[in-house]
Amino acid sequence: MRRRDAVAGALAALGGVSCTSLARRVQPGMNLAQAVREARDGDVIEIGPGRHEGQTALITQQRLTLRGVGERPVLEAAGAHTEGKAILVVRGGDIVIENLELRGARVPSGNGAGIRLEGGRLRVERCAFLDNEMGLLSANRPEIELSLRDCEFAQAPRHPGLLHHLLYVGRIGRFEIIGCRLHGGWRGHLIKSRARENRILANHVVDDDDGEASYELDLPNGGLAWVVGNVFGQSAGTQNPTIVSFGAEGDAHADSALTLANNTLINRCAAPEATFVKVWRERLPAGVELRFTDNRLLGPGAFDDGNAIESRGNVRAALPAPGRDPAR
Repeated sequence: MRRRDAVAGALAALGGVSCTSLARRVQPGMNLAQAVREARDGDVIEIGPGRHEGQTALITQQRLTLRGVGERPVLEAAGAHTEGKAILVVRGGDIVIENLELRGARVPSGNGAGIRLEGGRLRVERCAFLDNEMGLLSANRPEIELSLRDCEFAQAPRHPGLLHHLLYVGRIGRFEIIGCRLHGGWRGHLIKSRARENRILANHVVDDDDGEASYELDLPNGGLAWVVGNVFGQSAGTQNPTIVSFGAEGDAHADSALTLANNTLINRCAAPEATFVKVWRERLPAGVELRFTDNRLLGPGAFDDGNAIESRGNVRAALPAPGRDPAR
């Protein structure tokens, strides 16, 4: 009998006291997939600092935490993947992933992700997604919920013929992203979400000077969206002169509405069709509620606030001088 089973049995004999979750440590060179397979619901897997090359895993537990300890550990794909999808595939219940760098995901289909979310509720905190074909990619399942806090998404690879979104959220129930930084895109979008409910709060979504992302924020199927307190910025080399797009692909959620408040939007694109916000009203439900309040619009471009229930306090200004923080 394994030691854990013996401990659980002894506690049960003392009156049914449940065994607390155990932490197990994975150091560089150890097998992450095996540690995840052997973990039980409620366990914590601690991943030690350093580079963990070729270590991928499938998570199916109902409750599990993966936590990097010390200086942020790096899970570097190095050609490995789980199920031809990602470094980590999450197909569980309530899963938490903290303080990890997920880097270099490549798969035959061209959409290898740092994390592929296929079920349950996932909370990701203080993680970095760098040089992946897709930073994080989710399935289209209405029961899925995703929360991202204090994460970084960057370094989209440049593969001709492919679209590498830094963050691609499928048609899920609920998505929130708070206090994250996204930059360094190429052709794909920085954030794309098909979720029914979107809370996009206090993020820095600004493509680098040499970035070539398309939309900084794309909500192609509408949905209920609160976009508040962010900085959005597109580079001069953008592949699409619109910064925020709402409803571009139709097939919209019946309960669609957009609140855009207290954001700073920066346009460095000189194209005559440059647009800060584009709403595809003809592809959205009739009477969709639009509110635009207290946004700062820096640089040239159209601001598509027609037929909004509320549009006030939106201020235009010239681009800041090079090297000056536009959020100030």
